[in-house]
Amino acid sequence: MNGRRGIIGVAVTGVVAAGAGFALSGTANAATTTETVSVYSTDDAYTSSTRKTTNFGQADKLVVGTESRETRLSYVKFAPKVATGATVAGAELRLPLESKPVAATLTLYSVSSAWSEKTLTASNAPKLGSALLSVKPKVTDTSVSFDLSKVVTRSGTYAFALKSASTAGVTRVRSLEYGDATGGGPELRLTVVKKTTTPTTAPTTKAPVTTPPTTAPTTVPPTTVPPTTVPPTTVPPTTVPPTTVPPTTVPPTTVPPTTSAPATGCVTDALLVPSCGVLWGGAAGGFTDTPRDQALKDWETLTGRTATIFHTYHKGNELFPTKSEIAMTRDPARPRVLLLNWKVAYGTTWAKVAAGGQDARIDAWSTYVKNNYGTQKFFLALHHEPENDVNATAGSGMTAKDYAAMYRHVITRLRANGVTNAVNVVAYMGNEKWMAQSWWKDLYPGDDVVDWVGLDSYVSVEKGYYHYGDMGDILDRQPSGGGLGWYDWAVTNHPTKPIMVAEWGMYHRTTVKVDKAPAFNTVIPELAAHPKVKAVVYFDTKADNEGDRDISVDSTASSLAAFRKVAADPMFNVTIK
Repeated sequence: MNGRRGIIGVAVTGVVAAGAGFALSGTANAATTTETVSVYSTDDAYTSSTRKTTNFGQADKLVVGTESRETRLSYVKFAPKVATGATVAGAELRLPLESKPVAATLTLYSVSSAWSEKTLTASNAPKLGSALLSVKPKVTDTSVSFDLSKVVTRSGTYAFALKSASTAGVTRVRSLEYGDATGGGPELRLTVVKKTTTPTTAPTTKAPVTTPPTTAPTTVPPTTVPPTTVPPTTVPPTTVPPTTVPPTTVPPTTVPPTTSAPATGCVTDALLVPSCGVLWGGAAGGFTDTPRDQALKDWETLTGRTATIFHTYHKGNELFPTKSEIAMTRDPARPRVLLLNWKVAYGTTWAKVAAGGQDARIDAWSTYVKNNYGTQKFFLALHHEPENDVNATAGSGMTAKDYAAMYRHVITRLRANGVTNAVNVVAYMGNEKWMAQSWWKDLYPGDDVVDWVGLDSYVSVEKGYYHYGDMGDILDRQPSGGGLGWYDWAVTNHPTKPIMVAEWGMYHRTTVKVDKAPAFNTVIPELAAHPKVKAVVYFDTKADNEGDRDISVDSTASSLAAFRKVAADPMFNVTIK
């Protein structure tokens, strides 16, 4: 999920106390004022012992502890700037907790500041320095604090690592991406003391104003503005006709569901684009041990409609589609098409794949597909959400241009190997921070190797929570600093390509039950207002990869009822040809 880091680094939260001033015998008073100044992290991220090359810099949480043999450490960095003449009298690091913490000791270490949240991984993380402080949170705590008064004493850059002693659970801290640059994440609270000098004669420089001249009332006698000068009839009711509120003020979400005409007779073409209507899909059982085919069947029963698109995930040397996946697309009673996600560069880099370093992997998969899936059409997404893995450093092998080159090389080689039944999807995150990057445009591999432009995007149904919104917010999220929303960007820059929402979902925290019905009720109207969207695939899971977001459609009875109504819409009556 996606970041909201702003540009403000320091925010004055208010004067906590004014120090006792003391008067001099001369013409001035000397005084001190004490303020609490909040400095928010410039960088924060965590690392994983089992995913050593994965960067988690844009996660909206920091994770520490060991769970299922995976150990995670978190890192935070601050850059406070203290005004000339002011002194730091105290410093407190405050870490807001995302959920109940594990009752295990948390230790704060000093680390080098030579790292960035964009590139930090377990393989390049700075070594832990000296242990500064330790605390043991209670399970009822909502935040954890460390007294850094002896560490943070002036302007500068300060970096720390957080480690948990837990071996059977993790503690989650809100990162800055949870909120914005004025709250929501790691916070360094500084007690700043300033000295001021105020002239004692200052009050006499202004004339008294408490006693106005007695002639003031007579300067504007009441008779100068008689009541009849503004008769009631000068503003008749008809001066504000109903037409002063044009229809355009009505947002798209108010369009009733009836705007979706029955998709009778809608069929797919050679690239699986429906002649009318929208393809309906799902990925169920995420982050569980339930077989994906069974999870999808259960989800279809729950929601009342067959998922025309069955989304699955693969990486590296895995050979797929599996027997169960193939069987799901050869069920005459429930026609489905596969959306296969493949991370070809697993264990290497995009640049190495583009240079031919994984051609044996590509060739082996080509042979498997031809022998096991024949000419049956399927969607293929190569390394979905690439923005989150971009390392813009020249030579990293993971630049945006490296991704585009990798994508082009794989598709070109598959075609040369005789795999002609793949319909290619490039699936973006549509995150506002990534869309604002200068390299954003470099990710696109080219119209000749891309058949569909895809989007993976989610919203929260908790008001005030990160990415709170509805289906319109999923489709129209704008880049930081403004600009075309994602849908408008795709339509403008790739007008010939159909759009697939390859992953979408609406969530609340697992510890908070919020009705998703109002957000689900916007789906049909928003799809009607975004006609280039030709496929939608819901990602259903009771808990995300960090265990704290519920994206399931049945988290409440009302949510499920609303989602079943969406699934039943005739917009999704499309036949696969």
